Amino acid sequence: MAMPMNISIIDIKEEIRQWQRAQENIVSIVEKEYTRTGMLKHLQSCKKRMEVCENSEKMSAYYELMLYGTYNKDYWLIIQIKENATLECLDQFIRDIWVECCGHLSAFDIEGVRYEQIPDNDFLWGEPAEDMSHKLKEVFEVGMEIGYEYDFGSTTELTIKVADYYKAPEQKENVTILSRNNPIQFTCSVCGENPAVWIDPMKMYDEDPFWCEECLEKYENGELDEEIEVEEGGYLLPVTNSPRMGVCGYE
Repeated sequence: MAMPMNISIIDIKEEIRQWQRAQENIVSIVEKEYTRTGMLKHLQSCKKRMEVCENSEKMSAYYELMLYGTYNKDYWLIIQIKENATLECLDQFIRDIWVECCGHLSAFDIEGVRYEQIPDNDFLWGEPAEDMSHKLKEVFEVGMEIGYEYDFGSTTELTIKVADYYKAPEQKENVTILSRNNPIQFTCSVCGENPAVWIDPMKMYDEDPFWCEECLEKYENGELDEEIEVEEGGYLLPVTNSPRMGVCGYE
């Protein structure tokens, strides 16, 4: 059984230390829980963040984006990305943090125009797709809601909201993570007690796809009820903080 947590906790001191070491990023500091939309509002009014901007000498222009699962909004990210970054850069970031598993194709849908990783010129209807070499400032406007697809077979669909455009201290990296959802906690479907660490992709749309380490070990040792089993020819995938959890070979 899933225990949805549509809340993110940003501990300013700890998060800043971690993100600055990893990406030389600056994020706002609070010790409070926020919903997805609540965090977005906080980031846009945070006094600490404003002070950092006022005291910085070198500035760059950024878009603030909110990304979330189109069909599961419990998975979300809020990022800032340089206006001169390309769609290809944003696509690679999404792949690295959320969806990449087997090198599938991907695409953005922006105001009815499709931008693909590898455009197919052999189209049967409509306009041909553009490539992802376009800079964000050429195609983004505040207020837009953009569609994103990864894998045109077992598709993971995301929605990207262009929430803001502003000047901020220049960062080394193109993308800065400002916030994300806490990992969603799932309970083992077998024992109903322990935290789940594995999911059975063959049963992910049923009520009992989750396994803890203890129950999996018992299953492998033949110590569980015969009615409890992994589908023949099936496999387990790790529980992850991603809208692509349990799909294809995502780990």
